[in-house]
Amino acid sequence: MAIREIVSTPHSVLRKKAHKVTRFDGNLQALIDDMIETMRQAPGVGLAANQVGVAEQVIVVEYGEEDDQEEGKQSAKKLYVVVNPQIVESSPETVMGVEACLSVPNYYGEVERHARVVVKGLNRRGKPLRVKAEGWLARIFQHEIDHLEGVLFTDRAARIWQPKEDEALPADV
Repeated sequence: MAIREIVSTPHSVLRKKAHKVTRFDGNLQALIDDMIETMRQAPGVGLAANQVGVAEQVIVVEYGEEDDQEEGKQSAKKLYVVVNPQIVESSPETVMGVEACLSVPNYYGEVERHARVVVKGLNRRGKPLRVKAEGWLARIFQHEIDHLEGVLFTDRAARIWQPKEDEALPADV
């Protein structure tokens, strides 16, 4: 496993539509392992393959909901690896939220996203999987799948800004 360089705007791979994965070989497994390690080291809660310069339909997401019982304490994080992900259902309800991106450093934006989504794809071994996500997890999936289409959060943002030094914001997506 290795930490890969996260490419930033205006790198052209971020605007390319990623290719569907057809081979579940050692190269794909190494890419997935590297993406997980890179995301964790960044630190981030999601990463798409084109963010590490590979135009393939692979995303990794790792997130744990905040525990309501104890303020600020998070439940155990769950790791999702999704190959060829697609949003197959989305709620009619949308929510505005603040997003950031490891490939668009030092910028934040208010982005409207579906409150709930169902994501279909394949796991790292090529077996079908389906994820029902809501809230922040749904936002992360939408953000990462957008990357695979060459879309950045700044394209969808109602407002974009650079934070002040003391401004508290969510972890980069």
